[in-house]
Amino acid sequence: MPRHTEEATTLSATTTPTSFRDLGILAETAEALEAVGITTPFPIQEMTLPVALAGTDVIGQAKTGTGKTLGFGLPLLEKVTVPADVESGRAQTTGLTDAPQALVVVPTRELCQQVTNDLLTAGKVRNVRVLSIYGGRAYEPQVEALARGVDVVVGTPGRLLDLAGQRKLDLSHIRCLVLDEADEMLDLGFLPDVEKIIELLPAKRQTMLFSATMPGQVIGLARRYMSQPTHIRATEPDDEGATVANITQHVFRAHSLDKPEMVARMLQAEGRGLVMIFCRTKRTAADVAEQLGRRGFAAAAVHGDLGQGAREQALRAFRNGKVDVLVCTDVAARGIDVDGVTHVINYQTPEDEKTYLHRIGRTGRAGATGIAVTLVDWDDIPRWQLINKALGLAFPDPPETYSTSAHLFEALRIPEGTKGTLPRAERTRAGLAAEEVEDLGGPGSRRRGREARPQRATTTRTPRQRRRTRGGVTVGDEGGEAPEARAAGQATGPAKAKAAPAPGAGGDGAEGAAAPRTPRRRRRRTRGGQAGAPGAAGAGGAATATDPAPSGS
Repeated sequence: MPRHTEEATTLSATTTPTSFRDLGILAETAEALEAVGITTPFPIQEMTLPVALAGTDVIGQAKTGTGKTLGFGLPLLEKVTVPADVESGRAQTTGLTDAPQALVVVPTRELCQQVTNDLLTAGKVRNVRVLSIYGGRAYEPQVEALARGVDVVVGTPGRLLDLAGQRKLDLSHIRCLVLDEADEMLDLGFLPDVEKIIELLPAKRQTMLFSATMPGQVIGLARRYMSQPTHIRATEPDDEGATVANITQHVFRAHSLDKPEMVARMLQAEGRGLVMIFCRTKRTAADVAEQLGRRGFAAAAVHGDLGQGAREQALRAFRNGKVDVLVCTDVAARGIDVDGVTHVINYQTPEDEKTYLHRIGRTGRAGATGIAVTLVDWDDIPRWQLINKALGLAFPDPPETYSTSAHLFEALRIPEGTKGTLPRAERTRAGLAAEEVEDLGGPGSRRRGREARPQRATTTRTPRQRRRTRGGVTVGDEGGEAPEARAAGQATGPAKAKAAPAPGAGGDGAEGAAAPRTPRRRRRRTRGGQAGAPGAAGAGGAATATDPAPSGS
């Protein structure tokens, strides 16, 4: 495939505020945004919309939390034809179809849900049908939704390819393709899957690629599959750094054994709202969430070892305010947009500068302010110095800090005398248990097992009774007759007694059967008519005076 040329355009925000209506979007879309309080576009939206609405391929690059989702979402919704457009006279009935008309590919399940919710909000007035497709959920509901008809599909590469391979997902009517967080898809190894998906799409389409960072591989992907894309880098006039200016950053050198105590005191800082704590490993995330729970904080964990139902339960509880501390791995560092996140704590140093940007980008979103704290172990100082140099930060040598350090209390506005346990009077959150787990019908679902097999009627089994017998006669534990078998013994005893009377038994057969049996006579070992060795004599009985003398005496 020939390589296409690329127009690189760096744009800055205009000083004159504009509205979405001024940018040429449909009135219904503007009405839906205004209903939720979104009226003024961010720089990436203001610069992208005129270019994307004209049908040009776009590479959009902006900092995390500056509105990239609506930057591609609004032009994408304009490409979709729905019955409302036919009723208003903007489109013909020939443009209507139940097959997807637009496709958004994202790297993670959490980002898939976030993008789906944003598109549903913007397309609510026009009644645009948006479906999220990702793994961890049952196939059947997604296949049924596709059969009913959808307009926009948002999905992860693996599940999209599965459904397309089964011919359940028809991609032949796609007019607009969006690759969101393309650099993360490359990092996760999704590039081959993304290319397979692109091969299934019509050649005539609009393609948009959005991400916070643009490595060389992403640019190469754009040149292979995009037609003369316009590269837009949107920045604020007073925000030239790599990080968002309204995020206050703190970096401390901390000991790993003191980190739980430090975090517990940070969580009691003045003005603290929702908090996200990032860890590098799944084990650490689960352990930190458990420790904070024991200290009285309403904390939940999100990491790869959890099932999809448990992950969504934790995110819902965090959004609803039932928990105010979310401990997670980098799976939640892309696209999670929760209002009210005031603090982000890097419990462990990020792998690289891109991860750092996405982590701290969970706060200070949409013009709000936020605080980002990074705890650096002694072993991670070289890694942090590389991140610091790459982003041009001012923290090459973080100060040594402990949970009792005065500068920690002063920098984060922690009240004096704060300890590592939340007072009982302040434990007002409902907690993770108050949020129900949704049965998604995926792998491990209890519902699927119950529906597949009908319930068997429960029957009570009669306990089996065992009988001990000796010589055909029921006996008890001590060698006598069992009490429950006396009646049977009286009936069967006479016959047995006549057939085989017990030695030494007196009276009739019934009495002999009821009496305990005489032990068998012991045999006496002899040698030459004389009892054997003393041991044998003791075993077989002592020699008597009438025993003959041994021969040869």
